[in-house]
Amino acid sequence: MDPRVQSVYIHIPFCQQICHYCDFAKIIYNEKRGDRYIEALANEINTQIKGKHKHVKTIFIGGGTPTALNLRQLRALMELINKKFVVSNCEEFTIEANPGDFNSEKIKLLKDYGVNRVSLGVQVFDDAMLQELGRLHRVKDVYRTIDLLHQQGIFNISIDLIYALPNQTIEDFRHTVNEAIQFQLPHYSTYALQIEPKTVFYQRYKKGKLHRVPQETEVVMYELLQKTMRDNGVLQYEISNFAKPGFESRHNLTYWNNEYYYGFGAGAHGYLPGKRTGNIRPLPAYVKQAMKDGNPVLNTETIGLKERIEEQMFLGLRKLAGISRHIFQEKLGLEMDTLYQTEINQLIQKGWLADDGDRIRLTDQGLLFGNEVFEKFLLDDDDLVHLY
Repeated sequence: MDPRVQSVYIHIPFCQQICHYCDFAKIIYNEKRGDRYIEALANEINTQIKGKHKHVKTIFIGGGTPTALNLRQLRALMELINKKFVVSNCEEFTIEANPGDFNSEKIKLLKDYGVNRVSLGVQVFDDAMLQELGRLHRVKDVYRTIDLLHQQGIFNISIDLIYALPNQTIEDFRHTVNEAIQFQLPHYSTYALQIEPKTVFYQRYKKGKLHRVPQETEVVMYELLQKTMRDNGVLQYEISNFAKPGFESRHNLTYWNNEYYYGFGAGAHGYLPGKRTGNIRPLPAYVKQAMKDGNPVLNTETIGLKERIEEQMFLGLRKLAGISRHIFQEKLGLEMDTLYQTEINQLIQKGWLADDGDRIRLTDQGLLFGNEVFEKFLLDDDDLVHLY
C-alpha cells in the first residue's frame, strides 16, 4: 500500500428500491447477491492491498445503501475492513444509510467495529415528495433513526438534502431546511436536483412530464439554505456542505484537497499517484472479474501535470477557504500566478473571486457561478510548454 494514499472508499451497490433521480451504480438487494458481492469485494481489496492493519485517515462506505445488507453481511464487511485497516486510528469512519434501514442491532454492530459517523439520505422533509422521488422512508423514519443512533452513542451524523425538486416551492424548501436544522446536527450536505441520463426522472423529463424549477427559484433556495445554516451556527465550508466547526467531512476533504484515495467495489473510482481508476459498473461483470483476478478496473486515466493543476484549481475552489498559493507551489512546483494571473484578475473584477493574499476563493456571487469560474482554469498544452 502506497503510504501517500490515506483514504478508502468502498461502494455497496444495493438498494431496496431504486430512487427516480439516482444514477449511481446500484441494484435491487437480495441475500444471494449480497453474499456474492461481499466475497468479490474481499478478493478485490485483498488483491490490491497486501498484508493487514494498514494505517489510513478516513474510510467511507457509500452506495447504494450499505445498510441494505443484512446483519451477517454487514459483520463480514466490517471484519474485512478491520482486518485490513487499523480502524482504531482512523480519524473518520463513515457509512451511508437510509432512514428506516437501521435497527439497534445494526447500529451497535457498526459502532462496535469502529464506525463513528453516519450519513443519512433524508433528501426532503415532505412525505409526498419522498414518494415522488421513489424513496421508501417517510419523515417519521428520520426521527426514529436519529433517535436510535443517539441511543447507541453515535452523534456525528450528517443528513443529505435535495432541493429544486419538481413542483417544489420556496416555501416547501424553507419547511425542509427549518425541520432539518431543528435536529442541531453537526453536518448537512445539500444538492440541487440534477436530472441524469438513465434515470426515471430523465425519461419523464424527455417526455415533457417533469419540469425543472426556474433557475431563479433554485438560486433563492440556495441563498435561503446559506442564511438558515449561518444563522444557526452551521458554517458553509464547501459549495454544497455545511458543518459546525470541527465536524467538516474529513473524507470528502480528501477529494477537495485533491489527495489520493482507494476506490473499491462496483463502479467505484480511485485516485492513486499518477492515475485515476474506474471499476466495472454492472454488478455481475464486476463480481466475475473481481473473483477472477481481484482487479475489476475498467478504465485508467493517466494524470499528468496539466491534469493535476486543473484539478487542484477545480476541486480546491469548491471549498470556501479556497486555494493556498504556497500549497499549490509546494504540491505542483509552479507558482499559481505564473499560470493564472490574467484569469484571477478577470474573475476578481467580475466579483466572482476574492484574493486574500495567500489564498484565492469564490465570493458569495462566485458560488452561484462555480462551473463558469472553473472553466477559466482549463489549460492548453502550450500553457505549460513555455514554463520550461
